[in-house]
Amino acid sequence: MPLRPFQQVDVFTQVAFKGNPLAVVLDAQGLSDAAMQQFAQWTQLSETTFVLPPTPQGLAAGADYRVRIFTPAMELPFAGHPTLGTADAWLRNGGQPRKPGRLVQECGVGWVTLSQLSGHWAFAAPALQRQSPMPQELQTLLDAMCLPLASLLAAQHLDNGPHWLGLLINDVQTLRTLNPDHARLKALGVKVGVAARQDAARLEVRAFAAPAGIQEDPVTGSLNASLAQWLMAEGWMPSSYQAHQGAALGRDGRVFLSRDAQDQVWVGGHVVPCVQGTVNL
Repeated sequence: MPLRPFQQVDVFTQVAFKGNPLAVVLDAQGLSDAAMQQFAQWTQLSETTFVLPPTPQGLAAGADYRVRIFTPAMELPFAGHPTLGTADAWLRNGGQPRKPGRLVQECGVGWVTLSQLSGHWAFAAPALQRQSPMPQELQTLLDAMCLPLASLLAAQHLDNGPHWLGLLINDVQTLRTLNPDHARLKALGVKVGVAARQDAARLEVRAFAAPAGIQEDPVTGSLNASLAQWLMAEGWMPSSYQAHQGAALGRDGRVFLSRDAQDQVWVGGHVVPCVQGTVNL
């Protein structure tokens, strides 16, 4: 088996081991789907990515590279911390953007633009589809979350590639002590993101993803992207705020959310390199 360039980075943090780790195989040409899934299962990280050349369609759209994103259990069409982490690893490995200060990633949802904003990279959140859950469905999921209906401020199904049920609740302490029934969430097949406002410009977030093989994700870009699109649109959060995630797992993730004049939501954060070398794959 060939040796392939490999990095492990920590995303949404400036302090190593306080964000969300990501494994990046920087040359995945020739790897089968099964080999990618097996390696992602072996790393047991929330996501592992595999970098490939753009497709002809991707090249025509300006893509710098193509990425495939795997959890231990499945492939994802898009995910946030893998988008930022892969971009950082690709640049550190000598990748040269076609346009300075701008990257285009090809992935399962199409093409995702990244730009440098205020000292960090940020990605343009993909288009969001959302709808309200049915009352009985919501009650079933609240029961699985061990969360009383009285704590709930708002709920939406959120889909920007990955699908999440987003819950906004009224108390940070309730969020911090949540202990859901992970087996039931897995059986229901629903990933749940729960948020509570710390103050007018800070949101605290937890992400429960048992159907993807991860009970709780440390810091989640796709969820924070869709939460921001929803909560900004409905006036729950301002057009620029910071999300904190990971405290329950001993992490200290920081996600920077902003909406520009064209109503595009940008999701940014810092990335710290942790491991660099090769993998026999």
